[in-house]
Amino acid sequence: MNPPSNTTQVRFLDASTPPHVATLVALSSIAALAMNVFLPSLPSMTVYFDTEYAVMQLSVSLYLAVNAVLQLFVGAISDRLGRRPVMIGALVIFILATIGTLFATSATVFLMFRMMQATVVSGIVLSRASIRDVMGEAEAASRIGYVTMGMALVPMIAPAIGGVLDEFFGWRGSFGLMLIAGVAVLILALRDMGETKHDRGGSMRAVFGELPELMRARRFWGYCTTAMLASGAFFAYLGGAPFVGSEVLGLSPSMLGLYFGAPALGYAAGNFLSGRYAARVGINRMILVGCIVGFGGMALLLGIALSTQLTALIFFGCFVFTGVGNGMLLPSATSGMMSVRPHLAGTASGLGGAILIGGGAGLSALAGALLTPQSGAMPLIWLLFATTGLAFLPLLYVIRREREISG
Repeated sequence: MNPPSNTTQVRFLDASTPPHVATLVALSSIAALAMNVFLPSLPSMTVYFDTEYAVMQLSVSLYLAVNAVLQLFVGAISDRLGRRPVMIGALVIFILATIGTLFATSATVFLMFRMMQATVVSGIVLSRASIRDVMGEAEAASRIGYVTMGMALVPMIAPAIGGVLDEFFGWRGSFGLMLIAGVAVLILALRDMGETKHDRGGSMRAVFGELPELMRARRFWGYCTTAMLASGAFFAYLGGAPFVGSEVLGLSPSMLGLYFGAPALGYAAGNFLSGRYAARVGINRMILVGCIVGFGGMALLLGIALSTQLTALIFFGCFVFTGVGNGMLLPSATSGMMSVRPHLAGTASGLGGAILIGGGAGLSALAGALLTPQSGAMPLIWLLFATTGLAFLPLLYVIRREREISG
């Protein structure tokens, strides 16, 4: 096996060395861009394709479903074929699919090409795996923190950019931006993304045959479940906070959009803290502190909601803590998942990502189902309190398991 090393020299725009952090940020960011930049255009797309809004909404839900399924395979395939060729191939498919969306003449054709665009999720999976290929566990968590800090900015600004593009160019403006970004990132990857997975022995059947080894690893499931529960709180926020903001707190769309970005600010701050301190304090401590911060924010919100009337500033402000907690723990939890079986880092990155998105989507749907005009915000608050509280348990098991192994 090629042992990870944090001393691997990186030269920007040199494809014979591992990818530069700027390239990793770009690969992750284009996946985030493709996910939500076009959301302000959904109403105009509904009119253009002469269909129901629910049909165009499938461009979000089906995209996420394909996204989750692809993550199961992308990492494993890259363990066999290498990170670079899989990433290049995924970007080419994304570019072709984006061209298809621009020329689509019906909602069905558009949705078909939209599902193909989901291949760009490879940027998230393979940027993390590439880091773990060349770095140790704690150093990888630190680098992933910096990469996701850069990526966190995209969801904050992409919908605003998409809204402006829609106003000037119609719904195709956002997909034109995706096309330009896809071509630019492909050129960057060709110039800078050196191969990091040098040990690629065995057939594809052998790679997938090793999956049960990962599935039996208790520490993998511990890290994965903690990450799913913690990030699930954010997905539940996505599913329930728009309802609370508009129906319970009476915010206008513009004010809701302003408040809604609060967790993303916290997430970027948490990523910075992870990048700065994860290598120094270790991943388990970083995850534990992140869990404490996230749970503390929801405990504070619950206490205030039970004792006084909620305001928008209090409700959304408490979610800054959720963002900070997730930003601190997710890079370390991701590094932990990939470190349990380092030779299956790509598989672990893909499987873990699929579980995170699948579990988060379920919690998002649950949050939407629990909220009614009569219920107010309390079902969402209780759900988040329980989810962030339960996130401690798998981590504590991992810590105990590591002590047993080392003892």
